[in-house]
Amino acid sequence: MSEGWLALLQQALSLLFSLDPDVWSIVNVSFSVSFAALAITLVPSLVLGFILAFVHFPGRWFVTNLVQTTQSIPTVVIGLLVYLLLTRMGPLGDLRWLFTQKGMILGQMMICAPVLVAMSQAAFTSVDKRAWETSRTLGASWLRSVWVICRELKVPLLMAIVAAFSRILTEVGCSMMVGGNIADVTRNIPTAIALETSKGDFAQAIALGLVLLILSLILNFTLGTLRGKAEPRSH
Repeated sequence: MSEGWLALLQQALSLLFSLDPDVWSIVNVSFSVSFAALAITLVPSLVLGFILAFVHFPGRWFVTNLVQTTQSIPTVVIGLLVYLLLTRMGPLGDLRWLFTQKGMILGQMMICAPVLVAMSQAAFTSVDKRAWETSRTLGASWLRSVWVICRELKVPLLMAIVAAFSRILTEVGCSMMVGGNIADVTRNIPTAIALETSKGDFAQAIALGLVLLILSLILNFTLGTLRGKAEPRSH
């Protein structure tokens, strides 16, 4: 049994190091779609998180709870919503984004935005408001003051970005429904792992799983290093 698993691991490593075009095409689709969704969503989400933390306005409580609620919505439900929006009879059907990478990006934006907003709001809420007041008192512009706050909170904000990226990179339900798992077009790592496992092709599934595992280790070690450098300055 152990020899069987060892053989599968060797096959998986061979697929990775031989630059198997099928495997790396899947990796490329997965990363390009997730990076695009994160890049489009990042700035608006951080701005909304800052507004919810610093600005008191009617409906703030409702918006905060709405954002927190949307974090827990299963990705397959978000996939269903995006599917209904993009289907030929839907309000966005004319865009013809269903079963395309653009549709997958739209779905992943709806998944990562609540995570970014909620975690950045928590980070901005925890900061000493005197840093903001002092910056403004010294004549700094609004944008300059926001930049000062963001620099103070770079570790928790990076953690928010990593959490959002991890959530969209590993989600299956939305990508499967909106992308359709089309080879070399919309097949990403999670949908490919599900497909190859159902077919009994464990070598490719393990190879793709190793890519996600290595990425997770790199991100967590990077955050651990940043957190370690930030802690001494807090005392």
